[in-house]
Formats: sequence, C-alpha cells, structure tokens
Amino acid sequence: MTASRISVISDTAAMQAQSRQWHREGRRIGLVPTMGFLHKGHLSLVELCRRHGDRTVVSIFVNPLQFGPNEDYQTYPRDLDRDLRLLESLDIDVVFNPAHCTFYPPGHCTFVEVEGLTQGLCGAARPGHFRGVTTVVTKLFNAVRPDVAVFGRKDYQQAAVIQRMVRDLDMGIEIVLAPTVREADGLAMSSRNTRLNPDERARAGAIFQALDTARQAVENGLTTSAQQLRRQVREHIAVALSPDIDYVEVVDPDSLEPVQTITGPVIMAVAVRLSQVRLIDNMQACPPAA
Repeated sequence: MTASRISVISDTAAMQAQSRQWHREGRRIGLVPTMGFLHKGHLSLVELCRRHGDRTVVSIFVNPLQFGPNEDYQTYPRDLDRDLRLLESLDIDVVFNPAHCTFYPPGHCTFVEVEGLTQGLCGAARPGHFRGVTTVVTKLFNAVRPDVAVFGRKDYQQAAVIQRMVRDLDMGIEIVLAPTVREADGLAMSSRNTRLNPDERARAGAIFQALDTARQAVENGLTTSAQQLRRQVREHIAVALSPDIDYVEVVDPDSLEPVQTITGPVIMAVAVRLSQVRLIDNMQACPPAA
C-alpha cells in the first residue's frame, strides 16, 4: 500500500478506543459507510458528513453477508490505495478498513433483521441481502460509535431500513440522507458502473429518462395511475436498455408498500440487470394537488 496522510484503522477495538477519546473531548463523530471503490457520489456523502460533525470516519468494507451465492462479491471492485488518494483532499480523520477475518470471526452467528420494509423491491429479488446490510451497519455503528451517519438516497430502500433499525433499537444515531449524484446522462453513480461495457454504458441513461418522464407525468397532473407508470417505465427500459428487469414499482415513501392511485408523494423505483451488472435507481414524485 502506498503512503497516505489519512489514519487507517483496521482493528475494531482500536476504532472504539479512538471514538471514546473523541467523545471525551466532546467531539461529534460522523460516519460514512462504504464498500469502497469510491466515486463522486461517495465523496458528496463525505462532504455532507463533515458539515454534521467534528470528526469524520469513512468505513471501507466489502460486506460478504449482503451478497447472494450467485452475486458479484468476488468481482466487486476494490482499490484501497485509490480510495485513500480520493479522500486525502477531503480532510477526513479516519478510514476504518476492518479485515474480514476479524470483523466476522470464526463462529460468527448473530444477525440483525428488519421485517416488513425488507420484503419488497430489492428484498424480494435478493433474499437475505438486507439482513446482511443491517448486520454490517450495526457492527460498523458499534465500532465507530457515531453520532451521525450519512447514506445516499440512491439506495432508498436501504436507507429506509436503516432508519427503521436505528429507531426501533434506540441507537440514538442521527441518519442523514444525501441526494443521488448522477452522471451527465442521468445515470446514478455507482461503483458497479465501471463494469458496464461501452454499449451498456451508452444506453444506461435510459433508466433516468424513464423515471424522469414518469415523474413529470405525475407532477404535471397527467396521471394518478401507478399501474400506468409502471407499464410505461418498464416498456421504456426494456426497449432502450434491457428486458431483464427485477422490478418497476411505485411505493409509499414510508411503508414502501405499493400504491395504486397516486394521491401524495411516491417513490418510483427500478432494478434492471445487464450482462454483468445490476443497476438500481429511484425518484420521488408528487402530484400537484398534494
């Protein structure tokens, strides 16, 4: 590993000790959990986190628990040196980069699970995924002891699940949600975008186009039918990008339950598979009467 000015902590006990020291000093600790291979979207989360606290920790850990047996855990992009170079200009305090063998020691058999919110959308297509997410986030919270943690709205269901977990378990951590950062053609930034081939990348903006067209239809009062929106978004993506669509859904922002008639704010969410990559995105829409 090349030298970096950023302090990198890999041991959970050492991270906890650092956090205790900061809290004794009256410092407010912010955490940005990531799986690394950072992009501008991650960096925007870090910048937002710095505004909410005195000390900033970025965790980098590719969490095996949230990958299914046929998913891309082994090929998920990893480059810690590159990540540290990107973070050096942001004046963060610590990168927490635990080793898998110590973070999940032999015999690990304890999990955290949120019911209800995890049943639909990505939860239906990826059984066990959110149990892995909530377990690792809980472990990261226990290691870093943050006062505030920042997550992106691109993973809307994940953010909703974590907010519910923090509330239900009285964790006392403020959860801040940051807006989705997009490429010039509207594609939501993701570490997985680097695995798109040139043709897929050229067409991937169709996801944003389909969602944005649906948003405009709702906000201009052209339709209140969620079924119509689902059909239009699905048809657009199937023709312009890929017919291999996990879901196109219109849901309540709080319960994540599907809606039929749009009378207030909704989240329109999409997951589509290409040859090597699964892309997700979402967009909020609100009818004019609301």
